[in-house]
Amino acid sequence: MTSSDKPPSTPHLLLMDDDRLILAMLASGLRSAGYQVSTAESVDDAEALLAAGLRPDLALIDVSVPGRSGLELAERLHGLDHIPFLMLSAYSDTATVERASDFGALGYLVKPLDIVQIKPAVQAALQRSQEIEALRQTRAQLQAALNSDRDINVATGIAMMQYRLPRAAAFELLRSASRSQRRKLSEVAAQAIEACEKLHG
Repeated sequence: MTSSDKPPSTPHLLLMDDDRLILAMLASGLRSAGYQVSTAESVDDAEALLAAGLRPDLALIDVSVPGRSGLELAERLHGLDHIPFLMLSAYSDTATVERASDFGALGYLVKPLDIVQIKPAVQAALQRSQEIEALRQTRAQLQAALNSDRDINVATGIAMMQYRLPRAAAFELLRSASRSQRRKLSEVAAQAIEACEKLHG
């Protein structure tokens, strides 16, 4: 079965390690475990895949690779792409673990690794990443709601001053405009604020 034949619900992993033997072994094991896997032997290879449109559900990144450090890729994944990742390393170095954590690593696995050991970590990281993404979406929705409420309050205040109306009447004026224009109240409010800013700009 090729990657394109797999159902869309199959998690896609990006695996980066400069050791081709380890890369092939882990990729094979993870595919057998039911995951789609894309592989890269360097940070540049991984970034080329991302630039081509790859958006894995989880990345597994070797810290120590020739050239650019795996931590550099980790920083990019976390900051730009919001792609969750696990760090892999041949040794457990406290400073490196702390840096990986600062960049948002969901785990730190010390090599040598086998599939029996890595599968639970991958499953836990995927579950955790889904929880984080749900929180991020909720936060974005709350922020949008707060921004909308703020605009409505400001526009109500503008209407109160312009038309010398009490708050309830000014709000009702906005709501009537929203109904007659068949637009969201927040859109009418934003337009009223913009018109006021242009008038007094």
